[in-house]
Amino acid sequence: MPPANILIREAREADLPEIVAMFAADALGGHGDTTAPEAAGDYLRAFRAIDASPDQLLFVSERDGQVVGTFQAIVTTSMSGRGSSSMIIEAVQTRPDVRGQGIGAVMIGFCIEKAKREGIRLVQLTSNAARKDAHRFYERLGFRASHLGFKMSLK
Repeated sequence: MPPANILIREAREADLPEIVAMFAADALGGHGDTTAPEAAGDYLRAFRAIDASPDQLLFVSERDGQVVGTFQAIVTTSMSGRGSSSMIIEAVQTRPDVRGQGIGAVMIGFCIEKAKREGIRLVQLTSNAARKDAHRFYERLGFRASHLGFKMSLK
């Protein structure tokens, strides 16, 4: 059963050190995230771009006043599906010391309920192919693997 003491709120600039630390602690992600001071400007620029976008929201989950998770929700409207909107859940992370405590389920549930309230037709996410535990987690929440994704790194 998911914990009842989790608060989901929009991220603030002051949350950046905790958010970045979660990504930097993820060795499997391979995104080059770091808590090194010289990278702070990159994260601040990204935060401000997300914050300025009407179609993107960055959230944190808190427990007892501490940031324990983060995720991003992006709403996109497509010509397919009769012009319907979809929510993409991106950058889901929980702090390493609190994984397995139901925080991820609360965060994903928050997105699903938000999408339902907003009349969004589809909620989707991608997950690194090596994250087998994450795949089982998403399937338990009702997601199903339906597409094959492709990427091209430009940097």
